[in-house]
Amino acid sequence: MHPTLQQITDTASRVILGKERQIRLALACILARGHLLIEDLPGMGKTTLAHTLAHVLGLDFKRVQFTSDMLPADILGVSVYDRNAAAFKFHPGPVFTNVLLADEVNRATPKTQSALLEVMEEHQVTLEGDTRKLPEPFFVIATQNPANHIGTFPLPESQLDRFLMRIELGYPDARSERGLLKNGGGRDVIASLAPCIDATQLIALQNEVRNVLVADALLDYLQALLDHTRKSPQYVAGLSPRAGLALKQCAQAWALMEGRGYAIPEDVQAVLPGVVSHRLQAARGAESSGDTAASLLAAVPIP
Repeated sequence: MHPTLQQITDTASRVILGKERQIRLALACILARGHLLIEDLPGMGKTTLAHTLAHVLGLDFKRVQFTSDMLPADILGVSVYDRNAAAFKFHPGPVFTNVLLADEVNRATPKTQSALLEVMEEHQVTLEGDTRKLPEPFFVIATQNPANHIGTFPLPESQLDRFLMRIELGYPDARSERGLLKNGGGRDVIASLAPCIDATQLIALQNEVRNVLVADALLDYLQALLDHTRKSPQYVAGLSPRAGLALKQCAQAWALMEGRGYAIPEDVQAVLPGVVSHRLQAARGAESSGDTAASLLAAVPIP
């Protein structure tokens, strides 16, 4: 594995016990310049994972707790009249950071959720006719509770598609849970961790991801996966071109993490569940949505 990325994974694993694969998927998402959605039950460590990643990557971090009464200005910022200057002064919102944690994003109303669309796609905020760029690198790590929980507003498909990857943490194994019980949850450990890299080094790693070779044969495999979802009656709708680009970028990031300068089919297979799970919906009568990724990989052979 890439030595720097191995160090980041090992450091984060000191806080998020027994979840190395989820940490690696989250790191691959960031290396691919994407936004991450973490969906799971409350108390599973979603917020802790986001905070840990921001800390070990040496990035500025801000958290917004989404609620039903939150307004877009609470996230983006607002202009307030300054009497002394006889002019309006813009007060930036928490979105002006490197890592924005949108905690329990589906507890906010659709109006507030939509305030993140331009931020996530264009890395900028447009208010009152002025466009303000966000700092680089910039990522949104959002957490959401299951849709059947009280007080949630499901994210529309257009916003779900803005997230490069969606992961779940799940319950810890017995050994990891024992460790959590002993150290009190691990949050106290975060402050004691030294950042492994800084923003400049992270951008350099992201540029390395872009240079990872993707051969024509692998592009054939990617296109076969996309084509199958569009023609198969198993899915409500097929994967979009944006999903295809996401799959390619995540596979490149995974290859870099493995210490290779070229991507292979196994890289695509490793990241595919996280990339397509929130984009593919099983048709009525087909297999459950939880099996969509596995059924897709089984249906499309490697060329």
